[in-house]
Amino acid sequence: MSKNSPHFLEKLLKRVENEGDIGRAVSRFFRYHPINEFEPFFESMGLKPSEYDPILPRNLMFLSDDDLLLENYHVLCNYGIARKKIGMIYKVAKEVFRYDSGVLSSKLKAYEELGLSQSTMIKFIVHSPYLLIGNVNLEFVLVLEKLKSFGMEISWIEQNLLDGITYNWRQMLGLLCLFRKMGCSEEQLARLIIEHPGIIFEGSGDRTLSLIGFLSKFGSTVNQMRLLFLQFPQIQVGKFVLNLRQCFLFLNEIEMEVTEVGKIVCTHALLLGSCTLKKTNSLLSNLNVGKKRLRKLVLENPQELKNWVLGTKVEPLPESGEELKSKLQRSKFLLNLGFAENSEQMKSAIKVFRGNGVELQERFNCIVKAGLNKKDVFGMIKVSPQILNQKKDVIQMKIDFFVNDLGYPLSSLVKFPSCLSYTMQRVELRLSMYNWLKDQGAVDPKLALSTIIASSEKFFEEQYINHHPSGPQVWQDLKKKIYSV
Repeated sequence: MSKNSPHFLEKLLKRVENEGDIGRAVSRFFRYHPINEFEPFFESMGLKPSEYDPILPRNLMFLSDDDLLLENYHVLCNYGIARKKIGMIYKVAKEVFRYDSGVLSSKLKAYEELGLSQSTMIKFIVHSPYLLIGNVNLEFVLVLEKLKSFGMEISWIEQNLLDGITYNWRQMLGLLCLFRKMGCSEEQLARLIIEHPGIIFEGSGDRTLSLIGFLSKFGSTVNQMRLLFLQFPQIQVGKFVLNLRQCFLFLNEIEMEVTEVGKIVCTHALLLGSCTLKKTNSLLSNLNVGKKRLRKLVLENPQELKNWVLGTKVEPLPESGEELKSKLQRSKFLLNLGFAENSEQMKSAIKVFRGNGVELQERFNCIVKAGLNKKDVFGMIKVSPQILNQKKDVIQMKIDFFVNDLGYPLSSLVKFPSCLSYTMQRVELRLSMYNWLKDQGAVDPKLALSTIIASSEKFFEEQYINHHPSGPQVWQDLKKKIYSV
């Protein structure tokens, strides 16, 4: 037992490490400090201190005081189960160690009478300790019988059991029955399990059930799901589900309509689950396209996804006629504003802008109509061209909020046009906090608007908020109030 409890021994030796004669020091320590024998016992069974600390008996210190625990432990050891594996059995099926004399042995014998060898039972017990609870586990027996009817030997089943995993035979049996209800023939189901054992062995089939549930939510028919499994690729089920979810997120991120997403998931699930896509932002950048064109590409030919997986080189797509037209419109808009043709400033602005020339002009005009002259707005666009990437109504709403709700003059936007790029919550939070600090005399009353809004949160807190003892609490209260609306 001591050989298999290094943590306990290490802790013990630290108590006497400064003594000359360790053996004598340990004997003397034991004389006045009796140990809890259950600690090294549980550790020798493969349990970590964090696992056995909560289950240590409260009123016992010596193993000899718990006859049933020791007897059932010895039954398992003598049966051939490795001591390091018995801890898992204790964690999952603690009641096994409370059996009266002879009960545990009779349960092991009952399984052997079904034709299972001792070596086979050892492996199954380690992976499914609850098999020793109650009578012979019917679901376990039925799963074995079903797999054997498919031509699978017990040794094949053993090979597919993963160490450290506890199996749920009821769930596995339910999954096999579900496949039959989906219309899979005995021959098809046998071939599926032989070629893809992970279908039932990965998480006792919960990965497969997760996949079925995911597809069902998008309206996949039973026939579509059956065909998917009959053509399942050589990939772990868990990885297939992860790929499918990542593709779903990708379709969401490029703002595809819900109905279109559902259609692609239902008709191309095999493709989506087989592709480990690059990140959406990376694809948009490498392909040099916008979300609109990327959506169109996927809808016209979902097979394109195979060209965008991790490990492949993605080349920029040639510009479409629509993009060329939009680029010309943006160029015309910038020339009308007074940008020098083919200048670096104009090239940079064209790359930043999103939308065609007509949309950009509408957004520009709405800023002018708010009360600013064209010359000032032109200067604003030169400094912060990204403000025109917002929809017209969003720009109008932000200007109205800044002027009418917060009470700042419109001319402030000319000095700090990037203010329109930030969310209204951020602007309101920063200005509300600044005004409170100003009222408390804790901050420069002439602080630039750009400093208040554009600085990082860490800088804003360290340089301004923390200079007043009540600042941090007021800051948190304002956050809750503004962001909860």
